[in-house]
Amino acid sequence: YGPNSLANNDPQQVKAADGGFTSYQERVDARKVRARSGSFLDHFSQAKLFFNSQSAAEQNHIIDALSFELGKVKSVAIRQRMLGILSMIDDGLAAAVAYALGLKVPKTPEQPINHSIPADGDPADFQPTIVEGKLAKSAALSMENTVKDNIKTRKIAILVADGVDASSVNTVKAAIIAAGGVVEVIAPKLGDVIAADDSKIAVEESFLTAASVFYDAVYVPGGTNSVATLEAEANAVHFLNEAFRHCKAIAADEQAMQVIEATYFSKKLPEDFSDDSVLKEGVVIGSDAGQLAKQFIKAIAQHRFWDREKPRQVPA
Repeated sequence: YGPNSLANNDPQQVKAADGGFTSYQERVDARKVRARSGSFLDHFSQAKLFFNSQSAAEQNHIIDALSFELGKVKSVAIRQRMLGILSMIDDGLAAAVAYALGLKVPKTPEQPINHSIPADGDPADFQPTIVEGKLAKSAALSMENTVKDNIKTRKIAILVADGVDASSVNTVKAAIIAAGGVVEVIAPKLGDVIAADDSKIAVEESFLTAASVFYDAVYVPGGTNSVATLEAEANAVHFLNEAFRHCKAIAADEQAMQVIEATYFSKKLPEDFSDDSVLKEGVVIGSDAGQLAKQFIKAIAQHRFWDREKPRQVPA
């Protein structure tokens, strides 16, 4: 957009004399009409395609979102009307939302379905048309089909405090960056943290300015004092709990088990952290930073670990 002082107003508009776009001026003799194409009355085929293309976990997210939003609507009549509209998309979707709202799906949607009618319009001319799409599903519409062979552009948080083990931080950070990921160091405060070897590690964000929802994965390095500080930092524990709840990859140095044990998911940890276990559970804990980094990168590439949502009763 412009004006854009940070980028010297680039890209700049090109003058017509230099080959820039310009409208061709021509005389037009026609009738001006304000109307929409009949295709605008197809209100449901795209919604059907989108919902049917989602994985089970993604469909649950949509159901939860609709249940939340409609649960905030105080008028039961409007909730009921919306359930009728949802039934035009998918009966299972409507039934699941109706259960959360304590209502029943109406046998037929309230008529007229479309209430957006011009003052002089005939309501019958503005009702939705039922169009059967050419596709039943499209893999491109589901995050489940995200590329899982690299971590390019993925954003990873490293949680640290004074006394952190600089070696493990640097090893894991370098491996992630080399694989195309983006790393941000998060600490209780901005500035620098002083590592156990007295080196300084720059902090990009504090727990006041960052949240797990901004990241694709999180790593907790070792270091006795750092671990003790993070365990006592409620924001750090919440950061990890939320990342787990959102099915993201989590890694921790063996020395950082004290922090992991402060989370609600510590009792859900797998019995071992073999390659197969890491790819299934999305959690890796180890003492060898180099080996941990390799496993962590493979876990990040999986994007999310939806099996964590099966109980659907874990705190946010």
